[in-house]
Amino acid sequence: MSDQQQASAPNPPAYDPQPPMFAPPVNKPAKNTLGLIALIVAAVGFIFGCIPGALVIGWILLPIAFILGIVSVCLRGKVKWQGITAIVLSVVGTIVAFIVFFVVAATAFSNAVDDATGGKTTVTEQQAPDDDAASEDAPASEVGTRETPIPLGTAFSNDDWTVVINSVTQNAGEQINAANGYPQDADPGTEFLLINYTVTYTGDDADGQYPAMVQIEYVTAAGVTVNLFDKFVIAPDAINSTSVLYSGATVTGNTAIQVPSPVDGVLAVTPGVLADKVFVAVQ
Repeated sequence: MSDQQQASAPNPPAYDPQPPMFAPPVNKPAKNTLGLIALIVAAVGFIFGCIPGALVIGWILLPIAFILGIVSVCLRGKVKWQGITAIVLSVVGTIVAFIVFFVVAATAFSNAVDDATGGKTTVTEQQAPDDDAASEDAPASEVGTRETPIPLGTAFSNDDWTVVINSVTQNAGEQINAANGYPQDADPGTEFLLINYTVTYTGDDADGQYPAMVQIEYVTAAGVTVNLFDKFVIAPDAINSTSVLYSGATVTGNTAIQVPSPVDGVLAVTPGVLADKVFVAVQ
């Protein structure tokens, strides 16, 4: 071949010893069924966790969703967002459920206190004895205190109870023994008080309440409290405190308590477990 023919001949393509590079195919993550289940369980648990009457269901479902979410995230080649969302939703749902629980518990406790106290105790009618004009002049806010006890026969009430201490008999040992037919001796330096009182339930509890909710104690002039359980005394015609009273029902009877002699104190009556005490004169 001549030099002219060689010059006119096209140059052959350069040899590339490396094979052409191709991008590997992109594989999309597979569906994560477990993550979807975890998300659904978390959503349902969150809803129940916001409902006061169904909190228990929420507390059961949310931890399950949390565990399922963690497991689903750990699966290789699976969609992750559903499991991550389930984890976040279960954590937030648990926090919300606890907030709802504490709100419900606080409301229930407040209502229970209101029911137990029966509201503010007020004196509804006052019959002051002739020799105690000071109690007539006492401000209403001070009536019923140790310093200004209400007189016998005075009704006092709250939302649940109306109570009247009808009479108090001092040195009632002979009367108690004569009625019961067997001796009950007071300890040296003490005597028995026989207390007759009337209790009326004025609340709205459909199940009623026990008259035993009304408690009677004795407080000495020195400020020492004596209750019915310091010495068990069986009173004649004892009040039936264990039969349920419904709204408007009334029961009257006696109770007896051993107190230091001579009697110089007052009765402390609590018309409800957590109600304010009302102090009543014994004579």
